[in-house]
Amino acid sequence: MTVPSIPRAGLVFAGNHPEGEPGVGLERALRLFELSEQLGYDVAGIRQRHLERGVSSALPFLAAASQRTRVIRLESDVVPLGYETPFRLAEDFGTVDALSGGRLNVGISTSSPHGDLLAALGRSDAAVDPYALIERFLEALEGRALADDPLSTPYGPQVPRIEPHVPGLRDRVWLGGGSTRSVSWAARHGLKLLLGNLTDAGAHDAFEPAQRDHIDQYYAEFAGDGEPVVGVERVIVPTDSATAEQRAHYAEYAASRHERTVAPAVFGSRRVAFQRDLIGSSEEIIERLRDDPSIDGRTELRVALPYGFADEEYRQILADIRHAVLPALGWRPARAVPAAAPLLNPAAPPLNPDAPPLNPDAALLNPDAGLLNPAG
Repeated sequence: MTVPSIPRAGLVFAGNHPEGEPGVGLERALRLFELSEQLGYDVAGIRQRHLERGVSSALPFLAAASQRTRVIRLESDVVPLGYETPFRLAEDFGTVDALSGGRLNVGISTSSPHGDLLAALGRSDAAVDPYALIERFLEALEGRALADDPLSTPYGPQVPRIEPHVPGLRDRVWLGGGSTRSVSWAARHGLKLLLGNLTDAGAHDAFEPAQRDHIDQYYAEFAGDGEPVVGVERVIVPTDSATAEQRAHYAEYAASRHERTVAPAVFGSRRVAFQRDLIGSSEEIIERLRDDPSIDGRTELRVALPYGFADEEYRQILADIRHAVLPALGWRPARAVPAAAPLLNPAAPPLNPDAPPLNPDAALLNPDAGLLNPAG
């Protein structure tokens, strides 16, 4: 029997911060990206969240991360286009990609989290079809001229298109989805596909077969020039090197989220299934990933780090996954990193030792909907 493998693996992180101290959370997140590169992960992604104590603008953060890392791919997971102007967003992605030396994955979604916020903000395009926004965004990335005649600039005549123009950046666009429509749209437009920890259930009562249906649909409908690529998020928390206190925390976290995985939830006319977190020994996690129908030897993995954990917990989780879980699934680090490689001074105190710790039990605004829009 063929053992499923993972060709590339990375992490997805929200960059939480204590109340009133965003700089603390941003610096911790940047250090986590540096650590991920040291450990040999292929990708480090940042969520973009609104009205929460996390990273509300992925691109400035990734610009900073591009100067703190050298080779790891950087990713937005994801930028909801409902709050953005496609032209300006394309300029920002081009700028960050140039700063990173071409290491950027462009993660976007059609969602507008928090419901009627656009209308409340007086946005005139609140009713615009989000897929029309994506089309305008893709056209800008492709460098399509906005006028027939050259633009007069202090540097001389210039093609009226976004700058910096990065040829091929459009080929690195990932659409965060989970609905049948978003999966089909990504496939028909040749985009890569990011799938999160919740999905349209369809005719299923469990997460795994429902997500596998979406992957099969994407492959069947893919119409791009390049290869179809799928990435899936999984919350993975190995306990191998965790302390007793950490294990108790992880168990409490898993128990608080179990009920939602028992049966699909209903959002209007949509049935949504949630995936159960993978928390336990590395052997238990490896077995579950081998049984996961989405892990098929082609699918990339994104480790979705839980919200509000302590720095030392994130370090332990990432190190255990890298050394004990991923190698058993055929993954090899992007760079040769010794197993005993020193971490980024794990004993260093936080930036502000008097800052209150993040509260892992605090209520979050739809914590797993970074890639998806339950109402979309």
